[in-house]
Formats: sequence, structure tokens, C-alpha cells
Amino acid sequence: MKAHDGMYIDGAWRPAEGRDVIEVVNPADERVIGTVPAGTAEDVDAAVRAARAALPGWSATAPAERAARLAALRDVLAAREEEIAETVTAELGSPLAFSRTVHAGVPIAVADSYADLAATYAFEEKVGNSTVYHEPVGVVGAITPWNYPLHQIVAKAAPALAAGCTVVLKPAEDTPLTARLFAGAVDEAGLPAGVFNLVTGLGPVAGQALAEHPDVDLVSFTGSTAVGRRIGAIAGAAVKKVALELGGKSANVILPSADLARAVNVGVANVMSNSGQTCSAWTRMLVHRDQYEEAVALAATAAAKYGERIGPVVNAKQRARVRGYIEKGVAEGARLVAGGPESPRERGYFVSPTVLADVTPEMAVAQEEIFGPVLSVLRYDDEEDALRIANGTVYGLAGAVWAGDEAEAVAFARRMDTGQVDINGGRFNPLAPFGGYKQSGVGRELGAHGLTEYLQTKSLQF
Repeated sequence: MKAHDGMYIDGAWRPAEGRDVIEVVNPADERVIGTVPAGTAEDVDAAVRAARAALPGWSATAPAERAARLAALRDVLAAREEEIAETVTAELGSPLAFSRTVHAGVPIAVADSYADLAATYAFEEKVGNSTVYHEPVGVVGAITPWNYPLHQIVAKAAPALAAGCTVVLKPAEDTPLTARLFAGAVDEAGLPAGVFNLVTGLGPVAGQALAEHPDVDLVSFTGSTAVGRRIGAIAGAAVKKVALELGGKSANVILPSADLARAVNVGVANVMSNSGQTCSAWTRMLVHRDQYEEAVALAATAAAKYGERIGPVVNAKQRARVRGYIEKGVAEGARLVAGGPESPRERGYFVSPTVLADVTPEMAVAQEEIFGPVLSVLRYDDEEDALRIANGTVYGLAGAVWAGDEAEAVAFARRMDTGQVDINGGRFNPLAPFGGYKQSGVGRELGAHGLTEYLQTKSLQF
């Protein structure tokens, strides 16, 4: 076990003597692998003051210079790719191959995209007799989740820095070691002191202090809808901007003309990815009743193959939550066709890849975010019924549509109340805006749309 003392504030690691510590646990074997200090409101205040002091100089830096600094940060992250992957595997439990390709590889690609955007974005434009300036919103308080620890940090910090904002990060307490690696990369890349600051700590203490701080101009949060509501209320009272990426219960709609086997297999893989701990996972599979039993059999067979391939969920509380949903689904009338609530291993927070059939739209497993490797398969009668079911939750983050004809899939997707839809297995695009409708959030991440979240607009008339 390694004790990680100090927090990264104003360009240096500051000692944190006298602070309580947060134990970091490897969810695969339940061993404590390290500790970090539990930051206080005083630590948050010091970080925000450093960010505020650094703001005038950083915001006045030419976009080309900000782009160069982001490119240097990208290069440091790329050089540390294996260390990042190993750290994520240790504190999240993700299989190392997945950590390399997704947990390390994707954030590096996102950082690269913002190095390019910082140099090419139109921060100034002519509109008739006006000049419109897109200026940094100010000090950003970034509160990130544990499920994609580096990606969520980069998806907030990179566009904020590209925009000319300064940042204070409060990472999830389950995965703070990856955040410390990012702060070290910032330091090695030579960003000016105070431009990026890190405070580790608990949400109700450090997170709330960051959201409430009067010198924070924007709060960017990814996590549960319940916490998002709380942050939105805090920010609303101060009339400060928020960017909220919240929960999801995404529908995977398989139309009758689709390649059923491919749609089901890809759909199961999507749900099992990252042990089901993905807000955009297609956790509701919608299949026409004429193809339903075939799809259920395919899904059960596909899920069984993931038994030894997925990692654990993040902690004991999350494991209990996922198991509880499986038990509740069966109690409400769902048919268990793969997996179940029993633990597949003696140690570690593992949950069996699970498929529930005969799920109806009103069941909890069809309405509430489970955040584990659990797929619900629902029947529909016709296309209108499928659309009603797909749109029939409080969420609207992501989804998928499969059809033999792409135009047919696009027509259906255009009627879905959700922020991002994959057509026939469309590939992830780090430049495409990501974010939700309804209670899945406010604002967008990634690409130019993600950069815009950290800007405010001023017009001068001539």
C-alpha cells in the first residue's frame, strides 16, 4: 500500500498533514492499494484562489499557445499510457487490455482533439456590423466519476483549458490515483501554476464546497441524476453555469429487418463493457415479438461468454445494488436466462453477466439505471410501440437502432428522445457531441460542442 500525501495546488504538491485519508481498494481482490488525503473546504478554497489568480494570464494566452500546451500534455499522457492503464486496472478492476485501449487510449485521443481545436476554433467572428467574441467562462469546478476516471477528467479539463479557463478538479474517491497521474502529467507538461488544481476528497465535503464556492463560475459534473439535481440547485441559487452529464437507460432498438444475430451480439457486448458501468450503455434491448425468443437465446449465449472476461464492479455497495436489481427484476416477473445475483467468485466485487427476459416497460429494471452487467430484453408489437417504449423513461442519454436499411434506422432514431444514437453499430467518434435529453443532463461534451460549454459570448457593435 502506498500513501499519497498532498494535493496539487498552484503548480505544486502541497502537504496535507492532519487530513483524514481515503483508502483506495482494488475491487478485484478487495486489497487496499493506497490512500489519498480527504480534502476539506479549506483545501478547495486554496485551489479556487489559485485558479482565480491564474485566470487573467491564462485567458489572455493566445489560442496557439494554449494549443501547444495541450499538445505537450497529450504527449506526456501518451508516454505514460501503460502506467495509466495499470493504475486504472488497480483501482477500478478493469481488465488490463480494456484499460489500455479505452481507459488510456480514448482520453489521449480526446486530448489530441482539443489541442487541434484550441488552434482552429473561431474565438472571434464577424456578424453584420458586430464582432462577436467567445471568451472563457472563468474558473471551472470539475467533479468527475469513477467509471471512466481519466476520460472524464480529460473530457472536462481539456476543453476548459483550450477555452482559456482554469480548473479545479475533485475526482471520485474510488479512483483518485488516476487523477493524481493526470495532475503529474500537467506538471510535467509545464502548464502555468494555478491553471489546473487537484483536490481529492469526499463528495459531500470537497465536492459540495467546490460547487458552492462563489469564485467558481461553472460546475461541470458527471454522475448520478440525484447528485446532478443537487448541484443544479446549488448553482441555480448563485446563477452560475452548469454542465451536467447524468444517468441513462438507453434503448437498443432492433427493427425486424435488422441482422438479428449481429445486433444482439453487439448489444450484449455494449452492456458488458466496463462491467456495465457505463452511463450510455444500451441496457434495454427492444425486439419485435416475432423474433423475441430467438433474440433472448442469442443474448443468453452471448452473455455467458463474458463470465471470465469482465472485471468487477467498483465496490461492495455497487455490487449489492446490482444484485438487488437482479433480484427485484425476478420478483417483478422477469425471467432469468443468464447470470443471476449470486457472486461468481469468492473474492472481489464481481457480478455475473446477467440477461433478464420477459421484462415489461414498467419494471424497475426497465426504468432505473442499474450500472452493472445486466441486460433487460423487452418485446414490442410494432414500430410505434417500440418508439413508445424507447422514449418511456426519464432518461435520454444514448441508444442504438438496427435495421436492414440505413434510412429506416435513421428515420426511427430521429424520433428518439436521446442525445446520441448509434446506427447499425456506428463507431465512437471523439469529435461528436455527447450529452443527454430530459434527466440525462444539461450541455454537451467532446468536440467543438464540448469546447463551447466553457465559453461565454460578447458582442461589440460598430
